[in-house]
Parts: sequence; structure tokens; C-alpha cells
Amino acid sequence: MKKIVWIVGGSSGIGYELSTLYLKNDYKVIVSSRNATKTPLLQELRESYKNNITLIDMDVIQMQSVDEATQEAWKAYGEINLCIYNAGVYESMKVDEWKINSFEQMMQINYLGAVRVTNALTPFFIQNGRGCFVYNSSISSYFGLPYGGGYSAPKAALLNFCESIQPELEAKNIDIRVINHGFVKTRLTDKNEFEMPQLLEASEAAKIIYDRLSNTKGFEIKFPFALSTFLYFLKVIPYKLAFYFTKKAL
Repeated sequence: MKKIVWIVGGSSGIGYELSTLYLKNDYKVIVSSRNATKTPLLQELRESYKNNITLIDMDVIQMQSVDEATQEAWKAYGEINLCIYNAGVYESMKVDEWKINSFEQMMQINYLGAVRVTNALTPFFIQNGRGCFVYNSSISSYFGLPYGGGYSAPKAALLNFCESIQPELEAKNIDIRVINHGFVKTRLTDKNEFEMPQLLEASEAAKIIYDRLSNTKGFEIKFPFALSTFLYFLKVIPYKLAFYFTKKAL
């Protein structure tokens, strides 16, 4: 079986670290972001792995860009076995700081971008008789936290979308996997002014994701254990009790 992965949102953070890991493990890697071909880190990877990496610019907000990039990505190595949707934006906002354009951007990239890529690539997977989508979500998809609704709402929508399409696509031999992780140190979370429990480096998170995608099966990958368990606990207990805990974050 060929080993060809398309990483959408691979110019920095987890996406870049995953790109590096897959290249080190003899995968053919396609990396997309808005300016993938002009990103210095990705250009360095291309110098080191000339025959195994392809950079494709793609704006996940624009359907035409997604369609064109998907066709180019498929042609790069003749097929794609694994597509990891890692594109994301994040902004924490208090009620008196709300900016509607920030809400719209997070919905467009964190959720609708994933839908666009899925829509464009699924026919290729069906024609090929197999495929796997991996969506990098967040444990914040379990329960909305103070100041984070602009981010967690699209992530919750993404999780619901994946739950919805899983039975139908599984019947077509297309796997769906969701990664719900906690805080990871990236340029996005560097904006946070609060303490982030169980904070992981991007390289640590990428290693966990790579290992579990390679060695486990199942719909969801979640980590770290304590934080993901607590957020899931908020999801299943009565709202009155859950809000008691979340108010402590104000």
C-alpha cells in the first residue's frame, strides 16, 4: 500500500511537525496552506526531501481554491491515502470584546473549510475504493468554555459533522477519525493570558497523533487524559453543575 498523506494547514505548529514526522517515516507528503510555497520552514523541508514533498497553496475559505488544490494534490503522487485537516484559527474574546468578523473567520476555517475539503476529496476516495479523513478538533468541542465560544462552537460543529458522515463514508471504505486534544503551545495559544493546564509542545502533540493514527483504530483520539476526561465530564453532568465549574474560569 502506498503511503501518501495530504496535510491541510501544515505551515506551522502541529501541522508542520506532522509533516516532518511523516517525511521521516518515508511517506509522500503534500502540504497545503494559504502560502505553503512561500513558507520558509516548508521550503527547508522541500530542500531536504525533494522527491517526497509537494507544496500546494490553498485557501480553505474559497471553494474554487479547494477544488483546484485537491485535483493538484491527487495528481502529485497518483492518489492520497490519508488527509489530515489541521487548518485552524483561534481567538479568545470576552463579551465586550466580541468581533463578528473573528467569529465568522473561525467558523469559515475551523469548520466550513473542513467541509469544503471533504466535499472535494470524497469523490476521489470513492473512485479509488478507500481513504481516510482525519480532523484535528479540540476537547473544547465537548463543552463551551468562557471566552472561547468563537473557537469551540465551530469545533463542536466539526465533531457533529464527523459523527454524521461516519456511517455513510465507512460503508464506502472511507475512515473518519477525530483528534480532540487539549492545549498545545503554538502561535495561536501564545495569545492566551491564562494558565493552560497540561500544555504540550507542538512536537509532543504531533508525536502522539502520529503514533495513535499509526497504531490504533477507532473514531476518536483524545489527550491529555486528565483534561479531556474533565471536559467530557462537563458534557454529561447536569448543566447547573457544569456551569458551577465553568464560572470558576471567569
